[in-house]
Amino acid sequence: MDEVRVNGLRGVELAVFDLKQSSEFYRNVWGLEEANVDGDTAYLRGTGREHHILAIHQRPRAGLVAMSFSARDKRMVDALHAKVCGLGTKILSPPKALPGVAGGGYGFSLETPEGQIIAISADVEQHAEAILDRSRPQKLSHIVLNVEDIEKQNRFFCDVLGFRLSDATERMDFVRCSSDHHSVALARGHGAGLNHMAYEVPNFDGLMRGAGRMTQNGFNIEWGVGRHGPGDNIFTYFVEPNGFVTEYTTEVEQIDEATHMPGDGAYWAKKMPFPDRWGMATMTKRLREAMAGDIVNANNLRCEDIISRKMAS
Repeated sequence: MDEVRVNGLRGVELAVFDLKQSSEFYRNVWGLEEANVDGDTAYLRGTGREHHILAIHQRPRAGLVAMSFSARDKRMVDALHAKVCGLGTKILSPPKALPGVAGGGYGFSLETPEGQIIAISADVEQHAEAILDRSRPQKLSHIVLNVEDIEKQNRFFCDVLGFRLSDATERMDFVRCSSDHHSVALARGHGAGLNHMAYEVPNFDGLMRGAGRMTQNGFNIEWGVGRHGPGDNIFTYFVEPNGFVTEYTTEVEQIDEATHMPGDGAYWAKKMPFPDRWGMATMTKRLREAMAGDIVNANNLRCEDIISRKMAS
């Protein structure tokens, strides 16, 4: 019998302060394309065929809404639902037909031990053609979560959803659900939250073109250009208008299941003591704050203050 597991990362859902402003940024600057709009939600696609890789919802507070993963087919969705129910995982919605505005398909949603929402789906509509533009993201490569209990979150992704451990450093665990080195990374923190999202472009030239577009539009590179150790991917990091950290990445390591052996913290500390393999890139203080969620939280406070003033007037 086939292993019951998810087999890919579809996308991420975010709450944003200003839907129009955020949609314009992600379309005109970051390089996504509108797939659909439904009231206070916009669905944005990459250059690949996935219906959308980012959904943004206008809300009073910014933050991570959900992460979306794929399953092979409807039968696998049902098998995953039965598995997570049997393991006592909190189900938020049972398997059902999904809204056509979001690509349709069939799926359900659940909650991680630290409260993040995960949507699992199959048979979601695909675009007929890919878009040929190497300077724009083709897919969502990975999501990094700040976690309070890394062992518990690791067990959840691996034991419940069928992820596999690719590597572990003293600070992070990297887990995969496809041939990509990691679709999720878990960063030790003081609480649950979104650390960053990484969007994959086809090659190094595309990464540099995308980074150039960002800097021309007033967004400084906060870390990069560099190359990571675990995953071996090239990176540039930015802070977008809501305070989320967003990354262009390329050349992500592809895992051979038959031969791969995960490295542990001691291995990576000896092999590569710096998070940039090339030793050139320095992370800004602003990026550290954004990865910890401080900028989003500060923006939320300012937004609440503005709302309070409007209500008072």
